[in-house]
Amino acid sequence: MLTAFARAFKTPDLRKKLLFTLGIVLVYRLGAHVPVPGVNYSNVETCMKQAGSGSGLFGLVNMFSGGALLKITLFALGIMPYITASIILQLLTVVIPRLEALKKEGQSGQAKITQYTRYLTVALAILQGTGLVATARSGSLFSTCTLRNEIIPDPAIFTTITMVICMTAGTGVVMWLGELITDRGIGNGMSILMFISIASGFPAALWQIKVSGKLADGWIEFGSVIAIGLVMIALVVFVEQAQRRIPVQYAKRMIGRRSYGGTSTYIPLKVNQAGVIPVIFASSLLYIPALIAQFSGSKAGWATWLQTHFQRGDGPVYIVTYFLLIVFFAFFYVAISFNPEEVADNMKKYGGFIPGIRAGRPTAEYLSYVLNRITWPGSLYLGLIALVPTVALVLFNADQNFPFGGTSILIIVGVGLETVKQIESQLQQRNYEGFLR
Repeated sequence: MLTAFARAFKTPDLRKKLLFTLGIVLVYRLGAHVPVPGVNYSNVETCMKQAGSGSGLFGLVNMFSGGALLKITLFALGIMPYITASIILQLLTVVIPRLEALKKEGQSGQAKITQYTRYLTVALAILQGTGLVATARSGSLFSTCTLRNEIIPDPAIFTTITMVICMTAGTGVVMWLGELITDRGIGNGMSILMFISIASGFPAALWQIKVSGKLADGWIEFGSVIAIGLVMIALVVFVEQAQRRIPVQYAKRMIGRRSYGGTSTYIPLKVNQAGVIPVIFASSLLYIPALIAQFSGSKAGWATWLQTHFQRGDGPVYIVTYFLLIVFFAFFYVAISFNPEEVADNMKKYGGFIPGIRAGRPTAEYLSYVLNRITWPGSLYLGLIALVPTVALVLFNADQNFPFGGTSILIIVGVGLETVKQIESQLQQRNYEGFLR
């Protein structure tokens, strides 16, 4: 990987793309430290020292925003509204025929879906910004802080509207920066910004583990976490690269005097076909019960039970429910994102077939059977990786944003592999030597 980056910097046009990407990243990190008007920043810093980096959905969104959410800065919402909008549009594509037709139109249809995603991102940013201001003003953003009710001292409606507009504009700027990286930089812009947001929290999280450690001034715990992280990265790379290749043979066709087809290829079915989306779905859904109990203010038995088992996120009920939801959403997302019948029909249309399997319905049934079998280990792997922060909470006195586990390690490894592949592919295009030398 380091060799690929070194060779890329030696190529003039690739060097310009890499430097442009680094410049955009610096602008993005700068915006994550610009406070929103109306916030008492000194009280926010005090609350962050007392309450930590948050847990549950707040901890998840704070991780995606690079720590900007709890600081209530200009980029507090980060890219989370865009991620949510993209997932919603992807799910609606299966339900709404109009969106499905646009998806099949190619580049023009995809441009229209991208435009809808932008509109939905702005709407979600307004909704989430209003919710963030209301949560901060009520004191629920830092529930254990003594100054939690003094973060936004001015209760005027004009202050609330100004803060929501600033955070919505910040989300629009983040979306624009991501698209600039995609067009003029290296890799997928949104993925790069997500990578930077998560990686920016690694040094502080690792140092917190060292400070809170008790063995040899914390260095033993620190070294243990680094060793566990390297093992987990190797495991994640191995599973993320693992795939089942279904061989496909295309029959020869004679058109006039020319012969077409007769080639062989394969359909790559990844073990982790769903990516990190099941973990995001499960984390968001599990926070709803605690949120309902918290805002209801009820002292009834059901509210106490929900807060006891779902507030901290480390009890046996929470762990089992979290694991089962990840497995369920893994199968659910694979079912809506990969259509075996559509793949079988396209193969039949172009004269393709799987050796030993008849074209048409038998091919679709075979693909569905293979996909279900490889999704089981993929879903179990996602569930185990996602539970690593909960184990770290007990062993290393870490918080829910333990660096080497859950959503963070999956995204960092996935984006890193994708970016390196794009750099290597562009290097091969520029250093192609041909068959004759």
